[in-house]
Parts: sequence; structure tokens; C-alpha cells
Amino acid sequence: MGQAVAAAVTADPRLTLAARFDRPGVSGEGLVGQDEALAVADVVIDFTTAAASAALAATCASRGGPALLVGSTGFDADQLAAIDAAAGEIAIVRAGNFSLGVNMLLGLVEQAARALGPEAYDVEVFEAHHRRKVDAPSGTALMLGQAAAQGREVNLADVEVRARDGLTGPRAPGAIGFSVARGGDIIGEHSVSFVADDEILTLSHSARDRGLFARGAVAAAHWVAGRPAGAYDMRDVLGFGKS
Repeated sequence: MGQAVAAAVTADPRLTLAARFDRPGVSGEGLVGQDEALAVADVVIDFTTAAASAALAATCASRGGPALLVGSTGFDADQLAAIDAAAGEIAIVRAGNFSLGVNMLLGLVEQAARALGPEAYDVEVFEAHHRRKVDAPSGTALMLGQAAAQGREVNLADVEVRARDGLTGPRAPGAIGFSVARGGDIIGEHSVSFVADDEILTLSHSARDRGLFARGAVAAAHWVAGRPAGAYDMRDVLGFGKS
């Protein structure tokens, strides 16, 4: 993703690639130190790890900038709290997926969940990614589960089922299940199925080129430059949110 983002920035005449850096302790050709990069950037695009992103957000906030775009996933509660705290000082766009299609899918899932109630329709979220992905379910899968939960006006943490093994017993009414596959070089496959006794509705998205995430991230970076401090997401970038 770093290479894809760098290429997308270079190809955009509105933007200049000021510097490239990696997590602390990681070096490579063409990379500079974090402090040097932050000193010359208006916006940082970050696709690393949850821990590295939370630390970077705190560092940017302590300096009063630059703005930050976070594409990492797999955050725990403390890491999310650190990013939220940083958003009190700088503008941060955080999203589990920067695809326009996925963000449209989120809205469709929420609407379907609102219309297709738990008394008749079970909800299953499926995702597949390449063998190198380290977190599961994916950030996008969790976003889709959250969209379904919002449609049904429930707390996802109260109804989610992230794994099934052994004698699990019958499915709990209203549960939102997750299924995960890892293998090969799958870029990203996501679907949400609403399963009734007599029909199945499946809404899905397939990523064909990693460049789509980079292009979305670059568009978000251009949007967030100069914004006031706050926590934003792709719905704000696309004009679906309040901002």
C-alpha cells in the first residue's frame, strides 16, 4: 500500500510527495526519519499497524500537525481512544476502507438491516484477503457488521459472533456472524448475506486492484488538508456525513 499511495500521490498534480517514512526502527532506500517527514508534510497517509498508527497520531497531535489519514486496522479500545484524543488537536480521517464502492455498500447494508428484521433474517458477514494480512475480521468486515447493527439499532458488541468451533448450539436470534478466509494474493472480498428460510439476499464488493484504495486515500488526504481538528471518516470525505 505504501508504494501504491506514493505512486498515486505522484500522479496527482494537486499534490507533492514530500517524504516517505516507515515505522520507527524500519529503514530503506528513499526513506527518511519520522521527525524529518512530519516537519515538511501537510498531511500524512498512514497504512502501518494499529499500534504504530496510534503512536503516530499522538506524535502529530503533540506537534500541532500535520493532519493524518489512517488506513490501518485491528485497533483495540486503548488505541482508538488515543486516536480520538489526537483528533482533538489535529484533523484525522480514519477508515477501514477507502473504496468508494465499499462505502456505498455500507449504506446499503444499513438500509437492508433496517428493513429485514432479525425475526426472519440472519446476518452473515464474509471476508477474504491475502495470506499476509495479520488481523481478522478485516476492518472493512467490522464496518459492515457495524452498519448492520446500526440498521437494527443494536450494539454490535452485544450481537457479534466472530468465530464458531465445536458444539456451538443453535444460532442466537439477532446474531451478526463473521466468516474469514486467508489465502494467496486476494486483494479484498466482502459480502453481507441476509438469510431467511425462503430467500437469501447478498450484497457484495470485490476489489480488483490495490490502486483503488490508494486513489481513495489520496482523495481523502486532499480533502483533509487545512480542515479543523476533528475525527472524520470517508462519509465526510464523500459528502455523506455532517462535515
